Amino acid sequence: MSVLRMSSLFLRTLREDPADAELPSHKLLVRAGYIRRVSPGIYTWLPLGMRVLRRVETIVREEMDAIGAQELLFPALLPKEPYEATGRWTEYGDNIFRLKDRKGADYLLGPTHEELFTLTVKDLFSSYKDLPVSLYQIQTKYRDEARPRAGLLRGREFVMKDSYSFDIDEAGLDKSYQLHREAYVRIFDRLGFHYVIVAAMAGAMGGSKSEEFLATAENGEDTYVRCPSCGYAANVEAVRVPAPDERPYDAVPAAHTELTPDSPTIATLVDCLNQRYPKADGTAWSAPDTLKTVVVMLVHPDGRREPLALGIPGDREVDEKRLGAQVEPAVVEAFTESDFAAYPTLVKGYMGPQALGTASASGVRFLVDPRVVTGTAWVAGGNAHGYHALDLVAGRDFVPDGVIEAAEVRDGDACPSCGLGLESARGIEMGHIFQLGRKYAEALDLKVLDASGRLTTVIMGSYGVGVSRAVACVAEGNHDEIGLVWPREVAPTDVHLVATGKDEEVFVAAESLARELSAQGVDVLLDDRRGVSPGVKFKDSELIGVPTIVVVGRGLASGTVELKDRRSGERREIALTGAVAEIIREIRG
Repeated sequence: MSVLRMSSLFLRTLREDPADAELPSHKLLVRAGYIRRVSPGIYTWLPLGMRVLRRVETIVREEMDAIGAQELLFPALLPKEPYEATGRWTEYGDNIFRLKDRKGADYLLGPTHEELFTLTVKDLFSSYKDLPVSLYQIQTKYRDEARPRAGLLRGREFVMKDSYSFDIDEAGLDKSYQLHREAYVRIFDRLGFHYVIVAAMAGAMGGSKSEEFLATAENGEDTYVRCPSCGYAANVEAVRVPAPDERPYDAVPAAHTELTPDSPTIATLVDCLNQRYPKADGTAWSAPDTLKTVVVMLVHPDGRREPLALGIPGDREVDEKRLGAQVEPAVVEAFTESDFAAYPTLVKGYMGPQALGTASASGVRFLVDPRVVTGTAWVAGGNAHGYHALDLVAGRDFVPDGVIEAAEVRDGDACPSCGLGLESARGIEMGHIFQLGRKYAEALDLKVLDASGRLTTVIMGSYGVGVSRAVACVAEGNHDEIGLVWPREVAPTDVHLVATGKDEEVFVAAESLARELSAQGVDVLLDDRRGVSPGVKFKDSELIGVPTIVVVGRGLASGTVELKDRRSGERREIALTGAVAEIIREIRG
């Protein structure tokens, strides 16, 4: 094994946080000399960072190889044609880096490689006897993120492990999916942070069964919900709201439009209703009695713009991430004043479903929350300024074009599995596995002969791990107020050996100890810098975060060195004569 000497190591630690960093992982990885920013969302991996990245890659490789997956490597520079065949050249829109060669041919920097995996299997395999097969790569990907942020957690260039399984039928896919799922559990257990497995959506890549591995983090960008009663867990985008039963509405009065001045918001509407139109049963009007109509503009990958109206219970807001996941690959934009001018039937602030849906000629698609079932009565916009309609019944007075899961999910909402209350939490997506089905195989004509000699379309699964993101995620979950605290399996070295003081004997002893440890297969980071104070060296060792720190200094006169556990802070003196064996016991458990 090697000895890294800080006197020659390409490293500069920083005492101040970088100005553009908000998350602890971003701040500490830069300050401790693991990465350096090149431009927004693009980072250089410095020598210590490369060591951590390679250790994460090793864990991923070992677990993928253990399930029989085979590694290959595709280019990052890819031709347009395969992506055009699957429609993703257009669907990706502005999210990919596009370029032309000197002959004018279109290329892209690969954001993901379904097409290449599919075409490679098509090129080499032709029989069911060749299947199943699982292939993977660990490679740099590129996506033109609109708002790169949080350091390595959302970059424009990133390292990813993507793998794909190819099977002859659904039973084979189920088995491949389960093998990958178990491998992912082992990977994330070894990486050393707390995570949850949640139901998810496949997104623009298609597919059916889908799960995400989320590292739990208070500042994570993904919201998920869990049920403490039955164990249900799902990314908020994948939550399915339990729909109530349809209701009879024979006794509901005919819909009637009433004057509701100065009430363009739900709060002002509820106040107006209680003042002017009290309920016959004596209960008060509240926001859940109202149906708000929200209109947005969908921009499709081909540039087509489509208005979409949403019917949401008045006590809820539209969740932009949930909505975006439902309408992919279209992008959601705000409905502007010019858009309202182009659709005069949509009265801003007083829109109602009577002018929308299958019974209207508005030309605007109208989708409702699952709670809006036939027979439910609502107060909604009267489609005229200053007016609202009361006793407006779904299925009688308006018929939506469909249902959409776009309303916010709240703590206490009914669990789709058991009906008890949900809890929300935050996380960072680290892995995603899903059953692609035959979408890409059909688009690229991947077929093999089955046992009966008939051509059969191959069925696929897709499995991704954010490798560079994992470095940030491990750092995010393993630090304290003074620096990083790496789990042993991903730390840049096994031991950080610090020589303190001015006496030559200290440096000689530290060098000798480093060589002995290296000879025993231990990776050592040796702080052999001359003229650097012990305080600076100690701060650097705490910032860099190697889990075992050994200090050779004042104790040398009495034949001892200090052994420190970076995680617990525990320190103890050990005899120099038996230090190698003691340190090895410490790091190998």
